[in-house]
Amino acid sequence: MAKITKEMALEYHEEGKPGKIEIVPTKPYSSQRDLALAYSPGVAYPCLEIEKNPEDAYKYTNKGNLVGVVTNGTAVLGLGDIGALAGKPVMEGKALLFKIFAGLDAFDIEINEKDPQKFIEIVKSITPTFGGINLEDIKSPECFLIEKRLKEECEIPIMHDDQHGTAIISAAGLLNALMIQGKKIEDIRLVVNGAGAAAISCTKLYVAVGVNPENVVMCDSKGVIRADREGLNEEKRLFATTRDLHTLAEAMVDADVFLGLSVAGVVTPEMIKSMAPKPIVFALANPDPEISYEEAVDARPDVIVATGRSDYPNQINNVIGFPYIFRGALDCGATAINEDMKIAAVYAIADLARLPVPAVVDEAYGRNNIKFGRDYILPKPLDPRLLLCVAPAVAEAADKSGIAKRPIKDWEKYRIRLRNLMGDDGKMIRRLAELAREDKRRVVICEGNTDNMLRAATRLAHDGICKPIVLGNEEMIEKRANRLGLELAGVEIINPRHDREEVTRHRYASILATKKGRQGFTYDLALEKMFDRSYFGMMMVEAGDADSCIVATYSAGESVAENMAAVIGIEDGFNHFATMHILNTRKGTYFIADTAVNPDADTEALVDIARLCDKSVRFFAHEPVMAMLSYSNFGSSKRTEATMVADAVKILHEKYPDIKVDGEMQVDFALNTKRRDERFPFNTLKGKEVNTLIFPNLTAANVTGKFLLSMGIGSIIGPIQVGLKKPVYFVNGNSSESEIYDIVTISAVEASLKHK
Repeated sequence: MAKITKEMALEYHEEGKPGKIEIVPTKPYSSQRDLALAYSPGVAYPCLEIEKNPEDAYKYTNKGNLVGVVTNGTAVLGLGDIGALAGKPVMEGKALLFKIFAGLDAFDIEINEKDPQKFIEIVKSITPTFGGINLEDIKSPECFLIEKRLKEECEIPIMHDDQHGTAIISAAGLLNALMIQGKKIEDIRLVVNGAGAAAISCTKLYVAVGVNPENVVMCDSKGVIRADREGLNEEKRLFATTRDLHTLAEAMVDADVFLGLSVAGVVTPEMIKSMAPKPIVFALANPDPEISYEEAVDARPDVIVATGRSDYPNQINNVIGFPYIFRGALDCGATAINEDMKIAAVYAIADLARLPVPAVVDEAYGRNNIKFGRDYILPKPLDPRLLLCVAPAVAEAADKSGIAKRPIKDWEKYRIRLRNLMGDDGKMIRRLAELAREDKRRVVICEGNTDNMLRAATRLAHDGICKPIVLGNEEMIEKRANRLGLELAGVEIINPRHDREEVTRHRYASILATKKGRQGFTYDLALEKMFDRSYFGMMMVEAGDADSCIVATYSAGESVAENMAAVIGIEDGFNHFATMHILNTRKGTYFIADTAVNPDADTEALVDIARLCDKSVRFFAHEPVMAMLSYSNFGSSKRTEATMVADAVKILHEKYPDIKVDGEMQVDFALNTKRRDERFPFNTLKGKEVNTLIFPNLTAANVTGKFLLSMGIGSIIGPIQVGLKKPVYFVNGNSSESEIYDIVTISAVEASLKHK
């Protein structure tokens, strides 16, 4: 990822509404009756129920889905004691992570109090508000006392993430690294450099999962923590050694594992060379580790290295843990986050890394480093399976240890609820962006002379998503960039009308005329088309000079679609291609088609659309369950449009039995599984949640998608072309920067997949 500058960060936090979070109502509020129910007089009734039974707060309020992110600002990131108010952006960011990764609401609470006793009393007094408390950025050793007392005196889950988050994630990584290196955890010698909150907590958890405490040597800024040193606090005394060791260099000799939570540059290559065979080095100082990844690997090719950085393999990132740990704890009504729950999270995370990654990730990376091994000991932070693996493991551990007030009875139903908890909410694009960065492809953006296209291109270059090429007049594009304050570094500009492109235009015209001569493309006509940026961009892809292409349209897309089919061609085995939109809602992620290119779909077209969507939905790491929509239900109408859909379903069932599809049916039955199964028990989707909707015609699909978007029902990504031989997409020329960014990202990942 490109460097984040001060200006970028400040603009991000200031633009639009200042900050990163807001409150959104979850109940109707449009009528006087709604307001009377929400507040006076109706609100009195749940108040009285909660007074009689405090547990009803979880039934009538959002307490069970609300986390308090609490700090006093005494140890904020690597910035130190900057104060409660200055720490607020970090706490807002933590609240955002809770929401986007686990669907948990979170309030950031900054308390201007450094006295531990007073801080404890303040936090204790606000616990009625929250289902759980995430303590954050509180300095050591006060953080130990604060967490200990609050856990003893409060009956909600409380966790200091700076201690336990790093401990849980790194412990999972340690288990997997030891498996790869062929070492037993009870036999290893562990050296820990740093004796703050995170280091103490990590070491305690390592012991809990099997490390022999007699094999631990801990160092601080004064050297090895020895039993004969005076003035040791209670936490350091736990790991004081009686061995004749005084320096970090001495401790590292023959050590199996190094854990660093200290400062940059304190470990030398010579220290790594002195370690035991097949060593493990977790250098977690941020932003710069105790020893760089390159130095460690150069010193010992047999080493497994993890850092806190995202630009190297094996990142120890707390976001792999804390959202899902709190999710599981709150969902089962846990009164604490105990050792059993933390250890359950460790094993759930470790086990997940050993499984094959989702197909879309596996295919797009196409490398060994996404398979369990020395460069992949932990799941990626954006792995969509973390929620489904870690939260249930934590909830089950809470139940078994006897602290779950509302134990989960139906685990399959719980997993379905987790899956549908909050929709995709941007996770899909974040995952795809990560994949695109691994194999940056050349993407042509045909319309470089518009503000949003140019903004998207510069952002794509900055984020390392692809190598963007914009078509247009160089001088005009540069003037536009200056006016918008955009940096064009990394963006290539090509002017198809420039004299130096004349040879290229002739080459492209010759290729197109040869390929499509029997479809009316004479050489002269093809050459004329090459002055059109859309044709020029598509031919760059066709000729192998670019990997994907984004064409702009300002009206209905079928004419552009015809050009795409003519230049690029439709996939073998199909007579049509189609477009699909991804609709992200609070209820879940849905795929709808065909939204843009088949105005007069017939039975054959519907069959092709369904087959293409089945393949595309799998590409996006979802299991497709399709409903073919109509105003009719399973033969209730004999009109042409309804029977056309029914005929398509019949063909799909006969020729493609592996595709999960049924219809024709109305959309309310498609999306209400219980109602559909009760009314039509013969349907072949019984018990399955539909996530893909195939509309009977272009008008219905297009209008539905745009209506839902306009009403704020969810966010939409698209149109996504499915069924062309190469990744050529079109977007409306008036699309927002984010919409263009999303489509380019998807096209870049598809290009990478086709390249591999």
